[in-house]
Amino acid sequence: MEAARRDSAEGQVIGWGFIGASTWAGRHLIPAVRSVPGCCAVGVFSSSPERGARFAADAELPRSYATLDDLLADPEIEAVYVSTTNELHAEQTIAAARAGKHVLCEKPIATGLADARRMLEECEVAGVVLAVNHAFRGAPANVAMREAIASGAIGEVVAARVFHATSLPEELRTWRLQRPDAGAGVVLDLTVHDVDTIRFLLDDEVEETVAIEANQGLAAPGVADSAMTAVRMRGGQLVSFHDAFTVPFAGTGIEVHGTQGSLFCREALNVESIATVTLRDADGERRLEVDQILSLYARAVERFVGAVRNGSRPLATGADGLASLEVALAVAAGTRKGLS
Repeated sequence: MEAARRDSAEGQVIGWGFIGASTWAGRHLIPAVRSVPGCCAVGVFSSSPERGARFAADAELPRSYATLDDLLADPEIEAVYVSTTNELHAEQTIAAARAGKHVLCEKPIATGLADARRMLEECEVAGVVLAVNHAFRGAPANVAMREAIASGAIGEVVAARVFHATSLPEELRTWRLQRPDAGAGVVLDLTVHDVDTIRFLLDDEVEETVAIEANQGLAAPGVADSAMTAVRMRGGQLVSFHDAFTVPFAGTGIEVHGTQGSLFCREALNVESIATVTLRDADGERRLEVDQILSLYARAVERFVGAVRNGSRPLATGADGLASLEVALAVAAGTRKGLS
């Protein structure tokens, strides 16, 4: 690992390859890469050469590769962002690691725990960084809440509530609603994010889950487009999640309740909005100061680059991705009976 970091530190630019011509790559990650000093966007691989060529032209990428091997063989690429459908994450991440590329993998890290563990092992053996794009850890409002909780501003935390019920954008209403083999459904899309965010906020792990899912008519039969989950953390705190693709006007947010106060964050899980945090205690209500920084994904890229260059911690490690996936899979497994 140290040799790979030294090589990266000596180079001036980290070239990025994009595995998957995804909406998220084009809308968020390529602009984020271009906004971070010392990074450049090099090219894309898509399983559809025609889609890849169109994507490269639209994103003004210099190259579109016919095969994954071609991308991984390019010496100008040092890091890759994997944003293909979920069932492909493991094999593509492992191929990238074996080619000596650092990997930022979209969440969920994989669709199964065995695959996720193999990804961690292969990246460790190859000496490359593996991070998972749980970018909400970097949201300024969530960072402010974590700091307030750690400082004791609300006393001992006893409960939290996460509401992440939104309307799935039209352009994303494809495999997420139709393909169980690719990890379709709200749990591996949204609940896994909630789990990672609450792990970050409380600096604790989930001990037990109970949940119920529903198909409210948006997704294909047998695919959940709505879920409600309750978890107990190891520290005894109770947390609830409401996740949905079917609720257009609720907004997103997080509440954390303690023995001496409560924190309320609106739009905490919305990549397009600026979130606010309010502290309520015996002295009344007041807004917490929230830094307005570069984009959510630019911060994720910036932290990833730090991990590549000097061994600092990315926003979410491969181990974080594994831990959050384990909880999400427990939620999904516990709610399957009776879903139609």
